[in-house]
Amino acid sequence: MTADIRRFDEIDSTNEEARRLGDAGQEGPVWIVAARQTAGRGRRGRAWESPTGNFMGTLYLTPRCGPREAGELSFVAALAVHDAVASLLPPPLRPALRLKWPNDLLHERAKLAGILLESSGVAGAEVAWVAIGMGVNLAVHPEGLEYPATSLAAMGVPGVTPDDALKALDASFEHWLAVWRGVQGFAAIREAWLKRAEGIGCSITVRLSAGNIEGTFEGLAPDGGLQLRLPDGRLELVSAGDVFFGPPVQ
Repeated sequence: MTADIRRFDEIDSTNEEARRLGDAGQEGPVWIVAARQTAGRGRRGRAWESPTGNFMGTLYLTPRCGPREAGELSFVAALAVHDAVASLLPPPLRPALRLKWPNDLLHERAKLAGILLESSGVAGAEVAWVAIGMGVNLAVHPEGLEYPATSLAAMGVPGVTPDDALKALDASFEHWLAVWRGVQGFAAIREAWLKRAEGIGCSITVRLSAGNIEGTFEGLAPDGGLQLRLPDGRLELVSAGDVFFGPPVQ
């Protein structure tokens, strides 16, 4: 993928820089990477820790597509991050690398990377730009979170640099963006994502803004929604929420 690379020693947020590029009418693709973020954020406005040594970056794209297609890029990104990180691991560690709906990368159910997709436009309008923010725990990982985390160093793979990660991510994104733009489109992305998914067929809790629901994770709907089989047999489609494995979450 022929993309410009913009590097920062320190920045508020690589996704915010992508927003500034969008406001200025910049054409993509552009990689925005930073050694340190002062205002990194995750999904739903959560703060994202940004310690030096980890990969912190955003891929800025200008797909000029509809909102539904822009949302599909979250799954494209998940596949790209999965396969890029897999390429940095020794083969014995790769099978435990799995995807958690909608956009986390896990290793043995501990969070290794997160993705935050943001875009331009208003509902129903063409999406002019998409910012795919990524944080990959290379050297360190946060402690004391409600969901366990890990890093490559903690997994016994020290010395992987942010530049190593960027090179792997760039190659992986080139592949999966081509698949997404191909004849099968999102159907091929969905199939590949399901092969890498954690927890299909297992009991999960999904935390929604209105409360928690529990059921069995059955798969992905054609639009990427989570298919949850409820205890009474009904199939619930979830478009946004936080997934937890194991016992019910209080």
